[in-house]
Amino acid sequence: MKTLTLRGYILVPANDLDAVKAALPEHIDKTRAEEGCIRFEVTADPNNAARFNVLETFRDREAFEHHQKRTAASDWATVSSRATRHYDITES
Repeated sequence: MKTLTLRGYILVPANDLDAVKAALPEHIDKTRAEEGCIRFEVTADPNNAARFNVLETFRDREAFEHHQKRTAASDWATVSSRATRHYDITES
């Protein structure tokens, strides 16, 4: 079984920053509670207010895909829908 790691960042439009920041704690808590989530971090970039650095590790691809499916129907998906995502995914 290979763990799956996603690394990268999102860029949030200025008009959405307050809503994204408000929704982020719940998004993090719900994701960390998912079965198969090993690590989940989304942190504000100290040099760019619009950028949030992302590091996710899941037990396997199935757990990652479950996470993707859950978040697609979440408030987080709505609030962050205009953010651009820049990710690299590796399995090891």
